[in-house]
Amino acid sequence: MVGNEEFLPGQGAGIQELDNPEGEQHLRFYLPSGNEFALLATDIREVIYKSPEGITAIPNVSPLLLGTINVRGRVIWVADLAQFLGDPIPVNTDQPEIKIIAVEDQDTILGLAVERIVGMQWLDEKKLKMSTDVADGMAPFLRGEWIFDDKGEQVLRLLDQEAIIRSARWAA
Repeated sequence: MVGNEEFLPGQGAGIQELDNPEGEQHLRFYLPSGNEFALLATDIREVIYKSPEGITAIPNVSPLLLGTINVRGRVIWVADLAQFLGDPIPVNTDQPEIKIIAVEDQDTILGLAVERIVGMQWLDEKKLKMSTDVADGMAPFLRGEWIFDDKGEQVLRLLDQEAIIRSARWAA
């Protein structure tokens, strides 16, 4: 309709149609070590900011799990994504708010605690490359990576939320 010059003659000549962005929306975020990652927006249930006191520690569970939170009557486990991926620095829980990305697969929801959330960005998964130079413990949870500079220094890795949720590491 916008590009149809017969609709409201004389008024649509200067209107341009918007370009469709390439790819899909992804949420970009950082772990404490400075490594940047992304998750496909459609895999994310919501982003939650919780005080450390709002996370209930549970004894005798995997050290990867920080505890549980209550979101609208539903109990959700919160994991330290950095520790889960084998990052050398765990998420800092001594701060006013912990950033949690709630991911969902079928009926399972898991909260992933991260250091900093950058925001949403359109990224084309056709330009995704195989992940290189990653730790063996991280590789099974990556779909690939985007490289944004010629030197390969600015790397954004795409996580596989389904592999993270279904991992046997939670039983350890």
